[in-house]
Amino acid sequence: MSIASQRAGWSRLPLRAAAFVVLTCVAILGVSGWREWATRDAVLKGAETEMANVARSLTQHAEDSLDLLDSGVVGVVSRLEMDSANPATIAKLRTLLEARKKAMERVHSLAIIDDQGNWLTSPGTTSSTLSDDAFFRHHQLSSNREAFVGRPVKSLVDGEWVVTLSRRFNKPDGSFGGVVLAAIGSSYLSHFYEQFEIGRNSSVTLTYGDGMIIARTPNNEKFVGRNVGDGPLFRDISLRQSSGAYHFKSPLDGAERVSFFKRSGRYPLVLIATLDKEALLAPWRAAAISRMLYVVALVMLIAIIGAVLVRQLQRGQRMAAALVEKEAHFRLLAEGSSDMVTRIGLDERLRYVSPSSIRVVGWRPNQLIGTDALAGIHPEDRPHVQAVVDAMKRGDTDEARVTYRNVHRQKSEVWLESTMRVTRKDNGSVDGVVAISRDITEQKQLETRLETLAIEDSLTGLANRRRFDGRLNEEWARAYRDRSSLGLLMIDVDHFKAYNDEYGHPAGDVCLRVVARIIAAETQRVGDLAARYGGEEFAMLLPNTDAAGCAQVGERIRSAVHDAGLVHASNPAASCVTVSVGGAACRPAFERTAGTGSLVEAADRALYAAKDAGRDQLVMSGEVTNLLPKAAGQ
Repeated sequence: MSIASQRAGWSRLPLRAAAFVVLTCVAILGVSGWREWATRDAVLKGAETEMANVARSLTQHAEDSLDLLDSGVVGVVSRLEMDSANPATIAKLRTLLEARKKAMERVHSLAIIDDQGNWLTSPGTTSSTLSDDAFFRHHQLSSNREAFVGRPVKSLVDGEWVVTLSRRFNKPDGSFGGVVLAAIGSSYLSHFYEQFEIGRNSSVTLTYGDGMIIARTPNNEKFVGRNVGDGPLFRDISLRQSSGAYHFKSPLDGAERVSFFKRSGRYPLVLIATLDKEALLAPWRAAAISRMLYVVALVMLIAIIGAVLVRQLQRGQRMAAALVEKEAHFRLLAEGSSDMVTRIGLDERLRYVSPSSIRVVGWRPNQLIGTDALAGIHPEDRPHVQAVVDAMKRGDTDEARVTYRNVHRQKSEVWLESTMRVTRKDNGSVDGVVAISRDITEQKQLETRLETLAIEDSLTGLANRRRFDGRLNEEWARAYRDRSSLGLLMIDVDHFKAYNDEYGHPAGDVCLRVVARIIAAETQRVGDLAARYGGEEFAMLLPNTDAAGCAQVGERIRSAVHDAGLVHASNPAASCVTVSVGGAACRPAFERTAGTGSLVEAADRALYAAKDAGRDQLVMSGEVTNLLPKAAGQ
């Protein structure tokens, strides 16, 4: 290269360096701006997810409330059609309806109306001329026996807005006999929604299918009864799906809102959970401004450094090498981000630790530099990590990713995921390892929780059907190998549907939990397994247990449930909650043609024999044949 061309190259070098500095600054600003915008989107997505959970939960609450009303209405309709709407029946039902109204806070009113629109029980919730009401006309003109949920109306008694659920009842000749009506008050729904703390200036609104507001929090009195059917949620074809998120300007208070809507699949209801967009983004905006100020300061610092670099470039190769080294250090710090960056020497000592070590493991960099890089790793995980590091030191692999438990200064132990890459000298030989580590403890905890949910029944806490089937196969194989016995009990709550109809589903859930606790108390060995088999039916697996032992456990369970004394007026056997128990035991090694299905079938037949014999008793599979004549009345 000639001297002239070399000078030309040197003269262009400052310009190239200046262009590089400018591009770096623009890139940092661009990346920072993009990350802030991505953070903003994440905040909005998080709010949408939170609102989705709230909307689904509250929609389920509304459906459950209407189901609860409907169960009562169905009972009244059945009574009216069996006994007819005579004064004596009406008097009894009036007392029953008043008692149910007092017992259930969510019930605003319950009433019976004859075929002329006259109140047969105390008037409650609708307009003055019942024969003109939509729900009355609907049942009068339609023979459909399904429940009808009407548009919100004002109660005549107290002026409160309510939503009604009604069913038609027929006269003995099949003609229209009248309507049984139940209602939920807007104030109850509004007060229930107030329990959910979902953010400043947030709102929850329940509307009818055409957009009329049934309940809202806050300011329920101000907005209930208003129709928002001209809004995009009810007009826009793209929002006709069952659920979804959308951003809009509220027609009620004019605020920009982030919302999630959920349309009920069973009733003409729409639940809308919203957050004030301005209030939601305020913390992000303040933090973004603060972070961008730091970025601008960093860019200014880079610009100053770049200017110095440009001025110093012509001082020679020595200054250029020094600047390259500074740039390398800068890149190492920048690439570390919020993860902990460490450099490990061939002696497995830490040569460099990034400042984020305080957040990841609780120690400052100066407390870690010079210490054993693997010292904090859990003893069970250290051999695997040691093997990976040894392979990288030998040059067998250039990059690896490992997950392990590590000591934390405050939290005792955290899960870390480290991405490791070897560094080499100019001659290609390995001179160390760079590791980028991040805390994945929350992810591990979530995985553990999901594994638990997959095998546990959420209502009773017992094993679920999936877990039971897996354990049954395992224990059958073990009993076959050991030539031992395997026992199985099938337990069913007697007249449980009648219990639910009389006392309600919440009481039924409590009943199932009590029975589950009694059954679980009998799992006294490590191998025993109590499971909810389905509905009100439970199963208990008893490894290494013969028929006699199986019968003893079953009888203790039956007796304990009976002695628990849960009142069950519809159970003719004892007037309290009882269970029927069917048991079976076998030795798989001596029943080569049998399988797990045959054991379950034998226990199930014994269970049904116990039911046929009068319930509240235990029957083992070997006793089924003896009971058949009794069941047939011989």
